[in-house]
Amino acid sequence: MVGIPVLAQKLVQIQATIIVKCLPDIVKKINDKLSSNLDDLNKLPRNMSSVAEAMTAFVHILGGAKESLKKILLRGEFDEYLDVKEMHCTARLAEMLDQYSKEMQSKCPEKDAKSSFLIDEIKILEETKAIGLPNFLPRAAFLTLLQKQVKSISITPFEFVDKTWSYLENILISVLMQHSDNYPQLLSSTRRAAQNLVAKKKQESVDWVVDTVEMEKKADYTCNPEYVDSWNKLMSHQNKLMETLNDQSKPTKIQIEGHGDVDVAHLRNNVGVVQEAFDLRMRLTAYWKIVLRRLVDSMALHLLFSIQNLVNKEMETEIINEVIGPEGNGLERMLNESPTVAEKRNRLKNSIKLLKESKDVVSNIMDKIATYVD
Repeated sequence: MVGIPVLAQKLVQIQATIIVKCLPDIVKKINDKLSSNLDDLNKLPRNMSSVAEAMTAFVHILGGAKESLKKILLRGEFDEYLDVKEMHCTARLAEMLDQYSKEMQSKCPEKDAKSSFLIDEIKILEETKAIGLPNFLPRAAFLTLLQKQVKSISITPFEFVDKTWSYLENILISVLMQHSDNYPQLLSSTRRAAQNLVAKKKQESVDWVVDTVEMEKKADYTCNPEYVDSWNKLMSHQNKLMETLNDQSKPTKIQIEGHGDVDVAHLRNNVGVVQEAFDLRMRLTAYWKIVLRRLVDSMALHLLFSIQNLVNKEMETEIINEVIGPEGNGLERMLNESPTVAEKRNRLKNSIKLLKESKDVVSNIMDKIATYVD
């Protein structure tokens, strides 16, 4: 028969064997947690004891933020933000520009002129006529119509500028906050610098739009041969128009390129000025395509140029001036660790200490059990 002491010893050995099997998993969990805490501790900004160290850290922050902005705003690389579509900036900006172009096209006045075809042109020709040779289209008439059309779409570029720079402000602040997150002392001044810079850039764009719109109102010029080709093609409909007006038996609706089906019955009482009015309208129609394309293309170039200047030249200067301050002592704030970071550092250090002690205790237990089992 087996005595109780032998059974007790056997039971202890069984328990020890079970514990030995569990301990490696416990050690693994301790090691994983220890490794995670060490990584978090290493990511925290180290305590700085001099302005030189603070300057080094500050330059590192600026350099990292600038590189991230170059990638997402200039080069179209978004490996840092694979799952954040809002940060795929070149694609989002291209979408905004496409939408801007569509909005400009949708406000084309020809689409609303079917029921009053050539009425505005006839009225303006009446008001701009002068003593002189016939068959000369007054330039004032063309400019008056041009100014009216430019004014009808002038709000759209301003809306695009506002929308685009609001988006860019969010991107700029997001990247800067991410790179300076470990230094809470810098967050408010860095955010303020970004907001001030974007406000300046936005105002520059607004001023540029004002000048661009005014130029389109005041001058009519293009070297694009497409204008003459388009005008000649549109003028080919003039004979059909005059035949319809002179022949009362013909239907009053005719097809005109760029205008669709147009009812011209109301023009039979103004046949004398219809040819001049039609010529004026077709010149404006041909030129308007050039104007719209120019407003979109120049906006794209202006935007790209502004973003490049912001990232490559202006951002660093603005942030340095804001953070360092007029007296040049702003970096001294980085020498004083924020309470939040200090608390996190102490918590991690205490956790690491306890985990190391726990690891040693478990290792000792494993050694003793292994000896006992053997």
